Amino acid sequence: MFEASTRYMIRHPNRRLAEAWSPCPLPGDPQDALEEMVDIPLLGSIAAGMPIEACPSVSHIRVPRRMVRRNTYALRVCGDSMIDCNIFDGDVIIIEQCESAENGETAVVMINGQEVTLKKLYIEKSGVRLQPANRQMAPIFLKNSDIQVLGMVMGVVRQGELAA
Repeated sequence: MFEASTRYMIRHPNRRLAEAWSPCPLPGDPQDALEEMVDIPLLGSIAAGMPIEACPSVSHIRVPRRMVRRNTYALRVCGDSMIDCNIFDGDVIIIEQCESAENGETAVVMINGQEVTLKKLYIEKSGVRLQPANRQMAPIFLKNSDIQVLGMVMGVVRQGELAA
């Protein structure tokens, strides 16, 4: 069944990411007894810190159906650069595959076709700024041609101590 220490959080659009999360009901939960769980691909890890080489590995994770859209996949977060958006090391983020992002959106970004990272994306005159949501970390500045948006964060699955 479900571990008591697993939380599913879904993103509400048009809110700051740090405040955009609410719990997603589970099957048997009085809030939504009809919620169904579905499998989505867990494609590997994403850096929330310095970018890491993209090394896809495929397994699956079960999430509430309402967290799934058209082209949805999951990635495990490694690092602390997004803690001010309530995304922590070890969380699994639910991603909606897309090729663009609005200014300030939290996105999965590929750099130079090799490395991937999770950051807030800002388009500026001189190029692109990938901004961590952690005051202890510096932004990454790149040319527009150096990046490719792979998707946007739509949900978080949190397990263990942080879920309690």
